[in-house]
Amino acid sequence: MSTAITIPRYTVEAEKGFDHRTALEEAARCLLCHDAPCSAGCPAGTDPGRFIRSIRFRNPKGAAETIRENNVLGGSCARVCPYDRLCEEACSRCGIDRPIEIGKLQRYAVEQEKAFRMKILKAPRRKNGLRIACVGAGPASLACAAELAKAGCSVTVFEREQKAGGVLTYGITPARLPQRVVDQDIRAVEGLGVRFAFGREVASADGLLDEEGFDAVFVGAGLWKAAAAGVPGEGLKNVLYAVDFLKAARTGGGYPQMKGRAVVVIGGGDVAMDCATTARLCGAEVQIWYRRTIAEAPASAAEIRYATGLGIGITQNFAPKRFADAGGKDAGKGKVNLAEFTGRDGQSSASVRCDFVILALGQKAEAAFDPLPKRKGVFTGGDIAGSGRTVVEAVASGKAAAGKILDYCKKRKGV
Repeated sequence: MSTAITIPRYTVEAEKGFDHRTALEEAARCLLCHDAPCSAGCPAGTDPGRFIRSIRFRNPKGAAETIRENNVLGGSCARVCPYDRLCEEACSRCGIDRPIEIGKLQRYAVEQEKAFRMKILKAPRRKNGLRIACVGAGPASLACAAELAKAGCSVTVFEREQKAGGVLTYGITPARLPQRVVDQDIRAVEGLGVRFAFGREVASADGLLDEEGFDAVFVGAGLWKAAAAGVPGEGLKNVLYAVDFLKAARTGGGYPQMKGRAVVVIGGGDVAMDCATTARLCGAEVQIWYRRTIAEAPASAAEIRYATGLGIGITQNFAPKRFADAGGKDAGKGKVNLAEFTGRDGQSSASVRCDFVILALGQKAEAAFDPLPKRKGVFTGGDIAGSGRTVVEAVASGKAAAGKILDYCKKRKGV
């Protein structure tokens, strides 16, 4: 008897990783630089030079240890980090042929951690007596919590949602970042003894410091409020903001309403590409419209290649002018069905029929988090501090903040 297994297209991974043989072949290309420039190019200090050396000499367990010890979110970063602008750009092989595929090697090493059921990070036996609160369970908070826990602190992460991960769980298409990878990273944080308080929204640090007795508070809240485009017709039905669309698609296993529908995505960053590919994998016909050229777009080259490889068209040098309910079978129902654009040259114009518009023009912090960082003992990192443009940069800011928190507590309490 045969069993047919159907995998939803929405969950199929965007890119295949290395197996054992191809990982060894790629690692063998490494020049084994004494002062590896790739390691200097990693904001989170993941140390690619060291873990690639381990893979090359057939020590995948050692590679996994290097990654996890330096970057608790090494699995997620292996999938979404902009390597082409960081460690791979710094690779010495760039002057010979092409850089080492560091991202794929990191992904391979983290997969070995799971395959060998390794438990790399362990909570210290002795606590230092400090109690630290982290607000938000995104990349910066998770990295900060892990560093503090390794130093012996008792850490509690407060998260208003029901799962940890922040943008990793709620804001990136699973085709690029499967939830199992995020969960593996989160288990590494939990293994250090970090506690999570889900469904708990924190509006002020005062209660945590004064009433609950925490010695310090780290705020790593993400940017979950969409930035308005200021375009007429923005309030029509089916005009969606990227942050809301991605969260709904990720938590709902897709966005079935889009199957067979025409979708216009506006923006040129990685979030815009994520929206476009998510909608496409949900069965929509998708076009991206961007006000500048793709050469000027902040999206990574890999993200753009993936989007165009799915058949998503990109129109450059056109900014949105108006969204309208302008006829068709749904006319007069308050639903968008027309998007109009103005050319960068100030003379050209264009219009396109559509069933959905997704605005991927940036996010900002919610007002509830504004008062949090305004007293002693409160530290910030990640998006809210302007240092979370990428996941790896958020990790770096969380690690840096952990060091500052420990210094503050030592001076204050002599720990």
